[in-house]
Amino acid sequence: MSAATGSLPADTRGRDAAIEASGWGRPFRFVQWRNAAFWVYLFAMVAGAVSLVRFYGPGTGVYGVGLGSGVLLFSLYAIPWLLLLSHHNRYTSLPPAMLLVAFLWGAVPATYWIALRANTAALSLYGKLFGNAWVHDWGAGLTAPFTEETAKALALVLLIGMAPRLVRSPYDGLVIGAFTGLGLQLSEDVLYAFNATTSNFGADQVGSAWGIFVGRAAAGIVSHALFSAVFCSGLMWLLGRAGPRRVARGLLLMAAAVLAHSSWDNMAAYGNALDGGAGTILLMIVIAAAELVLLWLTFRLAAPQEQGWIRAILASEARTGVLTDEEVRAAGGDRRTRRAYRRSVRGRAARRSARHVLAAAHDLAQALARGGGRDTAEVVHARAEIARLRSRPGEPA
Repeated sequence: MSAATGSLPADTRGRDAAIEASGWGRPFRFVQWRNAAFWVYLFAMVAGAVSLVRFYGPGTGVYGVGLGSGVLLFSLYAIPWLLLLSHHNRYTSLPPAMLLVAFLWGAVPATYWIALRANTAALSLYGKLFGNAWVHDWGAGLTAPFTEETAKALALVLLIGMAPRLVRSPYDGLVIGAFTGLGLQLSEDVLYAFNATTSNFGADQVGSAWGIFVGRAAAGIVSHALFSAVFCSGLMWLLGRAGPRRVARGLLLMAAAVLAHSSWDNMAAYGNALDGGAGTILLMIVIAAAELVLLWLTFRLAAPQEQGWIRAILASEARTGVLTDEEVRAAGGDRRTRRAYRRSVRGRAARRSARHVLAAAHDLAQALARGGGRDTAEVVHARAEIARLRSRPGEPA
């Protein structure tokens, strides 16, 4: 099918409805003097920062090398994580400033103001009721999943309050939850590096931090980012903000995230009861695989709504010939759909160009969303870019 630019048809109600329903393209404004959610967030950040300083302050002089090593190692570790999560902030993508707000919530107040205090109090209560041995085996798995998942999910609740027209779908919940979880995960990693340094009385501080880094970095693949992505996606289904409310699905996903978190934290206790060290290793593999399947299932359930919005936004572009119907389906499809489309194009160079056209189609959808469906300069430029890509040798006509 040949491509040509042209004026949009009058009937663009589907496109406009998709832009309105998704909230895509709306700006995120952090400072909102008349919004209670903004003040709650600000208060929690200040309280979290104070708790952080009180926690590390007395030990920074003696254990500063270990703390600094932990901060450096896990800061570097965060880079590929941020790239990975940003890659998944696709379809009707959320503004980076909003995701930074979510990340900071997980890193500061969720860790130091809520989870650390709540976990300490709960473990102390468990110790009085069941004894220290019981707390050592089971305390973490029966405390952190409840306190920490709740603490992280508060970021989603506050962001709904601060940007109700932006946070609409379970996929939004998945992305926000992942960034919040990553923030808590990295903060917790640094805290463990600091604790390892103090436990060794300051001896070989770099080695202590490195030991924590090796273990926590490997386990981080199936840790807080995953737990809270699933939990917050389930919370969005429970709330039913831009689609049918699915209470059972939402509750099941939230419960699954808590169960996954609890199973991971109590893995050693379960493994020892099963078959000692070998049982722990076996459980680690089984639980990690189950968590990845859970994340994959959540993604598969959450993505179709966003993909449908993209197809609706681009549908009018197919009617005017800017894109083909196949390109609209591929641009608004999953990885398998896009790959099938590229393979349908003959020639290596043409397949490579087809990938560029799909990327440009997504840019066009984003420009349309930002412009509210109007033919803004950004929209005109995006259409021209698609036409330019088609004019290159080897491009599918």
